[in-house]
Amino acid sequence: MRIYLLLCMFFFFSLFVSAQTYQRPEIDVMQWAEDIFAVQDEDLNYEDIYESLLQFYQNPLDLNKAKYEDLIQLYVLNEVQIQSFLVYRNKFGSFLTIYELQAIPNFTIDVIKKLLPFVSIDEISIKKGSQSLWNRLQNDGTGYVLMRTDRTLETKKGYTEQATPSQKYTGSPWRTYVRARYSKAQDFSIGLTIEKDAGEQIVWQPEKRQYGFDFYSFHAFVQSEKKWKTLAFGDFQLQIGQGLLLAGGFAIGKGAETVQTVRRPTTGLRPYTSSLETGFFRGVGATYQLTNELSFTAFVSRIRRNGQINTDGDSLLGDDTDGTIQNVALSGWHRTEREINGKSRFLEFTAGTHLLFKPKKIPFEIGFTFLNTQFDRPLQREFRGQKDAIRYQFEFSGQSNYNIGTHFSYQYQNLSFFGEGAISKSGGKGAIAGVLGTLTPTLDFAWVIRHYDKNFHTFFGEALREGSRNINEQGIYWGIKFTPNRQWKIAAYYDYFRFPWLKFRIDAPSDGAEWLCRITHNFSKKINAFVQIREETKDRNLSSEISNTTFKSIEKSIRRNYWLAASYKTDKNFTWNMRWQASTFDIGGQHSFGWALVQDLEYNFGKFKLFGRLALFETDDFDTRQYILERDVLWFFTLPPYYGEGQRRYIGMEYALHKKCKIWLKWAEFQFPNLKEIGVAGENIQGNTRTDIRMQVKYNF
Repeated sequence: MRIYLLLCMFFFFSLFVSAQTYQRPEIDVMQWAEDIFAVQDEDLNYEDIYESLLQFYQNPLDLNKAKYEDLIQLYVLNEVQIQSFLVYRNKFGSFLTIYELQAIPNFTIDVIKKLLPFVSIDEISIKKGSQSLWNRLQNDGTGYVLMRTDRTLETKKGYTEQATPSQKYTGSPWRTYVRARYSKAQDFSIGLTIEKDAGEQIVWQPEKRQYGFDFYSFHAFVQSEKKWKTLAFGDFQLQIGQGLLLAGGFAIGKGAETVQTVRRPTTGLRPYTSSLETGFFRGVGATYQLTNELSFTAFVSRIRRNGQINTDGDSLLGDDTDGTIQNVALSGWHRTEREINGKSRFLEFTAGTHLLFKPKKIPFEIGFTFLNTQFDRPLQREFRGQKDAIRYQFEFSGQSNYNIGTHFSYQYQNLSFFGEGAISKSGGKGAIAGVLGTLTPTLDFAWVIRHYDKNFHTFFGEALREGSRNINEQGIYWGIKFTPNRQWKIAAYYDYFRFPWLKFRIDAPSDGAEWLCRITHNFSKKINAFVQIREETKDRNLSSEISNTTFKSIEKSIRRNYWLAASYKTDKNFTWNMRWQASTFDIGGQHSFGWALVQDLEYNFGKFKLFGRLALFETDDFDTRQYILERDVLWFFTLPPYYGEGQRRYIGMEYALHKKCKIWLKWAEFQFPNLKEIGVAGENIQGNTRTDIRMQVKYNF
């Protein structure tokens, strides 16, 4: 019977898989971004998000090993489809071919197409027994080396003699990036990342903690089916519960995917592979399976962080222990003398444990987390006036913080319940809970409630929120997704939030709301389009002038965003995309408007791919600036603000020298006809044009 099903599936699957031998399709990053993100702006950590996404593609999920939490991370399957997948595998055993996906109930052709870039069948794991780690390292891994460099062609003020000491860049305008990795999905990973930002030096000055390149990151990571489930050395992250205390990597939250992205799975330890210089641990971590249903994770991290130190001593590095941390720097830039003096200024020591209980016969899990962070000197914010002292009186200060938390998840038929709660050393509490599920085969929904006290302190959390951190916020979220057929999809959400205490640019307790509606229509296999409207209402100081002593009057601000996008793909070789987007901003009787019109083209010549864009834009002010993601070289993501009046154009190419080596080139230019200079401080350019070039090579082994 199963052989008969496989023969039928092969025939039908061949209707949309052209090759005689199945080849996993490439991921369309731009299309994936359109499907997932509601608004493209600078608040999202795109590099980390796409890093996780592309690592799924580089190391596809083995369908015979995939767990419930692994499938959640892909944001492709709903609850019914995940349960159908697990039931099918339990009933029929290991997948023998990728074509079996068509036999799973509730798996449509569209769902399978979205899933294919991220999954595979590991035939080696089917045919062989357990091998030693050394043998797997020798025989089963795949690796690559990637090198990238880019710069702005125009001379910025920071590289000239006219720059003031606070603006003067010490290094060259070239940004340099090198990464090497050798890995096998769900087995092992070894990697090294090296980076120098534009303006930074490549210099050996141990007295300033400069050791050649500005940033180094290394990891060695092993997973196993035995008692020691996971071992992590070097740089790593953890994803626990809903990310209230520990959130590593792939977090999206509110987006155009209005249901699946508001929940996070517990995946535990994961290697850190990004070039971002914050948000990770450096040390050792391990997960041990105590019993069939109980696992224990522990980790320790010791890492130097960037920041400014207030010290009375004369030491350039501020090594005297009586100094205090004034602020923590998150940019990772070390271009000017001031930025260099803030490099690796204080020591952060973190230790944590996590106990997870997960019964084999019940779709339920509960976990308990303890996290402790210690600095080598106290953190004490420097207030610039009485208003700052009032606004930030509940912020963390001191030399240590700890958190105790618990999380749970439970699947009941087509519903998934989840939640997490925690308390910090200050006594502040944070909690988030929700449910998502499938009401009918065509209707999915999500409901999430959250509460973060104004004195709840967590340094590594990134749970669902409206603000920039999980502090001083209450909210409730509703999301739905309706897919009546293959041609139509309607997605919408509504989020109400409240801030019980003062915030940046809000001199009083405040509230607001945000809603979104997107309608997508597939006219045919070649043509699709969507229209989207989003509105966000927030309280805000009426005056934007900076004052540290006078509180401002509060007014409601209303921001509306509009999108209209269409895509036409003639065949596998040519794609055309059009996008028009606009926004309005209203506050205190003042109205501003901004828009952008974008056309993208991509042509595939086989080994050679060409892509380009022409964009026109005009905005009244910074509040109506437009963000539109750009296609770029592999694993690099550009999201420049379209602000003012002008045009943006770029052209890029990808060329396969042979099956193991590819090269990328990109040229991009902003032109502002009404400006005589662009940028401020060290980034200032005399003239109305900014041109950027980027080159990259990747070698697989």
